Amino acid sequence: MMRRYLLALCALLVLMTPAAHAERSVAARYAEPVERYGHFALGRPHEYARLVATTDAGREAVLALPNDEVFEDLAPRLVRLTDRAEPAWLVIVSSRDGGSRLALVGLEDERLAIVAQSAPIGRPNRWLNPVGVADLNGDGEAEIAAVTTPHLGGVLRVYRRRGERLVEIASLGGFSNHVYGASELGLSRPARIEGRMRLLVPDARRESVRAIMLRDGALVETERCPSSEPITGPAALDACERRLNRGASEPQE
Repeated sequence: MMRRYLLALCALLVLMTPAAHAERSVAARYAEPVERYGHFALGRPHEYARLVATTDAGREAVLALPNDEVFEDLAPRLVRLTDRAEPAWLVIVSSRDGGSRLALVGLEDERLAIVAQSAPIGRPNRWLNPVGVADLNGDGEAEIAAVTTPHLGGVLRVYRRRGERLVEIASLGGFSNHVYGASELGLSRPARIEGRMRLLVPDARRESVRAIMLRDGALVETERCPSSEPITGPAALDACERRLNRGASEPQE
């Protein structure tokens, strides 16, 4: 009788004990500038050999790339693709053979590792600039958008995570969200327009902001905001978002 009582008490204590909290990285930075790749699309010194993350336990974890790769980026971006997904760092990795690719970096067995990545562009010195992460079709899973080769006929591409791969699900040409050699990466972003997420991305000449929707598996331009001068910063995006939302709220005749 006593034995059954003790077993029941132990089971109750187990149920009442909070679940162990999985360690998470809460901050990250690039470290060790290198010149082994030498593209410098963002100007110097923005090619790095290592990613250093700090966890909520106060520990540092490091991911070092092989000698033929660099992080060609300014800063890692903390993202979560679903409510239940573990947060991960979205980064840009460039290689001598394949050029740039998107990668998600997370903790695996208390070590930093690439947990998912896109196919590389395919040629060295070909770069990409992320637009952002957002649930573009309202299904509860966020997509990752980026413009590949923004200096050479940029293509807007949207990716979804499928296990260890970031799979391209849609693309559309005619964009540029970066000026070669500049450290300003914020020329594009997701925005909520008329209650739905759109991507605000400059056209190839950076003379207007194109509002793009993911609809029925395809990228579709819904609006365009001309700019009085070449787009070199986020102010044009702010103005376009205000204009489109103001227009959506005005009564129709």
